[in-house]
Amino acid sequence: MESDYGAFTEKFTLAPSSSGELPLSGLTFAVKEIFDVEGYVTGFGNPDWARTHTIAKSTAPAVLALLRAGATCVGRTVMDEVAYSINGENIHYGTPRNPCAPDRIPGGSSSGSAVAVGANIVHFSLGTDTGGSVRVPAAFCKIHGIRPSHGVVSVDGVVPMAQSFDTVGWFAKDSTILKKVGNVLLPPLDVSHVNPSQIIIADDCFKLLSIPIERVKHVLVNSVEKVFGGQAIKCMDLGDYVEENVPSLNHFMNLGVDTKEYSIRSLAALSSAMRLLQRYEFKLNHGKWVASVKPDFGPGIKERVWEAVSATDDKIDICRSVRTELRAALTSLLGDVGILAIPTVPGPPPKLQTEVSSLETFRARAFSLLSIAGVSGFPQVSIPLGLYDNLPVSVSLVAKHGSDMLLLNLVDTLSGTLKDNIDTAETSSL
Repeated sequence: MESDYGAFTEKFTLAPSSSGELPLSGLTFAVKEIFDVEGYVTGFGNPDWARTHTIAKSTAPAVLALLRAGATCVGRTVMDEVAYSINGENIHYGTPRNPCAPDRIPGGSSSGSAVAVGANIVHFSLGTDTGGSVRVPAAFCKIHGIRPSHGVVSVDGVVPMAQSFDTVGWFAKDSTILKKVGNVLLPPLDVSHVNPSQIIIADDCFKLLSIPIERVKHVLVNSVEKVFGGQAIKCMDLGDYVEENVPSLNHFMNLGVDTKEYSIRSLAALSSAMRLLQRYEFKLNHGKWVASVKPDFGPGIKERVWEAVSATDDKIDICRSVRTELRAALTSLLGDVGILAIPTVPGPPPKLQTEVSSLETFRARAFSLLSIAGVSGFPQVSIPLGLYDNLPVSVSLVAKHGSDMLLLNLVDTLSGTLKDNIDTAETSSL
């Protein structure tokens, strides 16, 4: 645990498959234990899964692409069991230690991959993101993380969780390496650089934060104004827009919403639709295995998995309509080069071993935010914004489907100015 922060399930070396000066030469990476690596059993975060599955006969294409680009793989990382949690805690293999907040959860389910980057063990790492499994640990470990457009990066050789949402994402300490990996895994850009037509600040989403809103917004807004000018910024309530333009959400309104706490009705409904379809697809993928093996799961995950196994197809067609309507609505809102700015998560990482029941409000708010890109299939990059009260702060930028490299270029362009504004914000909060 001390030397590698508990991030790895297995260490090995896969050397670059090509020689010469390549895009990722000299860079090391780790992969989540959800990716097939030839000669190893893909463990999926659970010993019963590893026990009942055979050695992989080939390596996932995403991993092979990185090796061909000159990177060296140094091992596989701990993940939440069957990818069904955003906490990062694993009762069987241990919980990777959050490098910037050791008494807090690292976030999951790509916990080890995020920790390996945050602790400077590797230059970048691969994870997967279905409901938030790259974005959450990126935010909690104060690093960059991208959930790419759904369907853009191959998920072959990756154990499925819920195919309507599964994506291969990655982590890096800085925006330059994040973009370098994108240049390998993503389709090439037609145009090398385009400034955003507008950056929409979702004011209502920032009200979900448990820390001072302006600590997050000011850093982003000041940076955008300096780089692109104040005319690029537009503020709006995203929830109202979604409610007006995604009519199928009416079937999910007010499901499980606690009216005592601030919430965004349409985004809470969106989260309900996402999790319903996710449960149903998880059952189709793994229900028979769960029912026959009766695996040993940790608290929280056990209840979630068995709830999924008992899922029906009620409202599944409506969930798919929601997805289609949301993608159309956000495409119309953003146009070709518009950007949406939201918090990645509603607050700092919770403490380790926090009772599941006490995290209900946090989880509800988190999934309201995570479902925007999750359901639409749009790319989202989580950007670290330093510390507040010694705990990590982040913000996310979202672009239309297929605009992944434009988004990575934008994040890289903003990075220097963001760093200056983060330093100013941290100094003024001391």
